[in-house]
Amino acid sequence: QKSVSEITAAVAEVMGIEPVRVFTSSTGVIGEPLAHDCIIAKIGDLAEMLNENSGESAARAIMTTDTFPKGASAVIRGDGGPIHISGIAKGSGMIAPDMATMLVYIFTDAKISALALQKMLSRQVDRTFNAITVDSDTSTSDALFLAATGQSDAAPLAGQVAKVFEAALADVMLALAHQVVRDGEGATKFVEVRVTGAKSDIDAKKVAMAIANSPLVKTAIAGEDPNWGRIVMAVGKSGAAADRDRLTIHFGDILVA
Repeated sequence: QKSVSEITAAVAEVMGIEPVRVFTSSTGVIGEPLAHDCIIAKIGDLAEMLNENSGESAARAIMTTDTFPKGASAVIRGDGGPIHISGIAKGSGMIAPDMATMLVYIFTDAKISALALQKMLSRQVDRTFNAITVDSDTSTSDALFLAATGQSDAAPLAGQVAKVFEAALADVMLALAHQVVRDGEGATKFVEVRVTGAKSDIDAKKVAMAIANSPLVKTAIAGEDPNWGRIVMAVGKSGAAADRDRLTIHFGDILVA
């Protein structure tokens, strides 16, 4: 808490803003004190380096065990001008639903209220960042920030433009989520689990996560062994309603059961 307060106060002073306008996030070894003096000593230098083309530098700066910087962007046609969405992310270990040990920052110049933006974000986060897993572990620390500057020349989001904007936001979020999975520590495969015909969306997610997090399924995938019995096992242990005699399993386009 002391580290957060000290860093927040220092950033606020250098940038000439109120401390409540400064949001902090961090990742690292759990339980180790943060050497905030080292960070504070560089804030002035960092402020002088700020420019409109520093997105990639920011993506690289937040890397820890990541092997590559992660970013995604989109532009839509607004009423009166373009509307931009850009995001960066970091994360490769302790990746499981409810975001995991990752940091994500998304910015848009759209004119939109905080409430409307939050509703869009909440709708899309369950389909993107809360639907990924690498090692089934959820960290003590995660953050997803979405900020709207309102600097676009386009009119405030409304009607069809708002729908197009949310679709573009979803694309950016999914692209970042996929990059996090692809950079999973020790990962050699990228797999999407699709569940259809479930009793509910909740049951579908139970089944998907049981399959994705199963050590036996993981070893089968890693060893490229099409042992579909392990899929059946995972469905059964998920707790979701399921009829074994009606199960259909595909590996890619190949019907295996």
